[in-house]
Amino acid sequence: MTGVPTGPPASGPAGDPRTARTRARLRRALLDACAERPFEEVGVAALARRAGMGRATFYLHYPDLQALAVDACAEVVRDAVDALHAWRGVPDPRVPPPALTAFFTGLAPHTALYRTLLRPGGSGPLGELLHRELRERSRVERTLAGAPAPELIASAVAGVFAGVLADWLHGLIEDTPEGIAARIWRLLVALHRMPVT
Repeated sequence: MTGVPTGPPASGPAGDPRTARTRARLRRALLDACAERPFEEVGVAALARRAGMGRATFYLHYPDLQALAVDACAEVVRDAVDALHAWRGVPDPRVPPPALTAFFTGLAPHTALYRTLLRPGGSGPLGELLHRELRERSRVERTLAGAPAPELIASAVAGVFAGVLADWLHGLIEDTPEGIAARIWRLLVALHRMPVT
């Protein structure tokens, strides 16, 4: 599937500040455009003009608009992964980490774009990225802690979180950001505590 960036930028060496600036301008232009109209109505030419560059420059950095959109939304994936791991010691299932609640409340400005990239059930390019990064982080942390079945539980955590997040964004689960954060936290704590051996 096209659209999921998997490596360094196509133009310039990894870490090149000019490449980073150009990509940041394109990401900002896309987020601003999607705040005004649906993603499906955004075109490459208009987006490139909005970012102050030409179409050719766009294509040096991204193969298509979906790839740019996933890159622009990758921050939400990092935020989600960090929010789920923002606790130390023994987690209290009654109280989600403040970062998790902040994550859900912070989704509002770009909900329509997230819905385009994260389909119900957790599929779609953003869902795939979220599942991959969350599974890996969970697996590593569980392995370091010496907890049993790190691969199994990491897959379950990633699948549950991506699926519930997507279904909530699409209105299939009705709750406030605070409410969904608390409910998903209880689910994930239960998964971590489930006997699997």
